[in-house]
This record gives sequence, structure tokens and C-alpha cells, in this order.
Amino acid sequence: MITSSVQSNLLYFKSPFDENLKPSSNDINSQDKELSTKNKDDKELSSSERQQVSDLQQRDAEVKAHEAAHIAAGGSSVGGSASYTYQEGPDGKLYAIGGEVPISSSGGSTPEETIRIAQEIQAGALAPANPSAQDLKVASSAALMESKARQELSKERSDELKEKGIQEYESSQDNEENSVSLDISA
Repeated sequence: MITSSVQSNLLYFKSPFDENLKPSSNDINSQDKELSTKNKDDKELSSSERQQVSDLQQRDAEVKAHEAAHIAAGGSSVGGSASYTYQEGPDGKLYAIGGEVPISSSGGSTPEETIRIAQEIQAGALAPANPSAQDLKVASSAALMESKARQELSKERSDELKEKGIQEYESSQDNEENSVSLDISA
């Protein structure tokens, strides 16, 4: 999903946050931290703790697949690697419960380039199986950016045709003035 905050023309694809999984005080917002491999106090997990671990493992896989889909489909609009928000499970391991991928939302130097970029952003935003509300918002913003670029391109082409028509008309007028018609009747 892409957040609506824009810094240096960067937006973010973000995975939807699961309200059932709340970040703990041990959450990490950096992809540079290593995931813990130790079991918490080497104790046997209760049934509810095992279920929580299972839910966290499933969420971790969903979040990583979601962000990977953004990266794979986002093309050159992707502005970096995914970053994740982690939650520590009862087993002491960290699980991704949210994530984001930065994208560049700056337009191109031509309408054609802006259209291409907007299409990449839309593809990246809608790539996950279940796009989040933020992903849909980003896709909508990119569709608007593409529409404006298409309008600009259409205006440029219309202006070019208008200019070409004027030149052809003026050229035909010059030819009529320079042509002499002779009517020789016997």
C-alpha cells in the first residue's frame, strides 16, 4: 500500500494492518534487525500461545508476500526495499505484522514517460492478492496522474495538428496566388 504522506516524491505501498495483532513494546521498525531464534525461557508453549504463534507465522507470510508483490510489479517506480514492523511472539521470535515499500511518484519529463510511470505505480499498488485501502488510494492517485498526462499529451498532439493544418492552408494559399490559369479559347 502507499501512504499518502509524500516526501521527496516518495509514497509507500503498505500491507494492511491486522487489528488482532498489536505491536508490542518489543516491535522493531527496521529491516536491519535480525529475527530472534531463541525460545522464550525455553518453556513449553500453552495451547493459546501456540495458536498465537501460528497466527503470527501466517501473518508474517502474508505481509512478506504482499510487499514482494509490490516490489515485483512496481518496476522502476519502486524506490527501495520493503521495511517491516515486527511483533515478538510468545516463542520469543519476531514476526512481520506490517510492511511498506517506498515508490517514487514523481512524473516523467514527458507526458509519455509520466503515463508509463503512472501505469507502473498502478500495477505495483494492485499487485497483491488483497490490496489494502492504502494500495487502492495509491492506485487511484496514479490513475489521476496518468489521466492528466494523457490530457497533456492530447493537447500537445492537437496543437501540433492545428499548427500543421495552418501551415498546409497557408502553403495552399501561396500556391493558388502563384498559379496562373490561362483560358485559351479558339
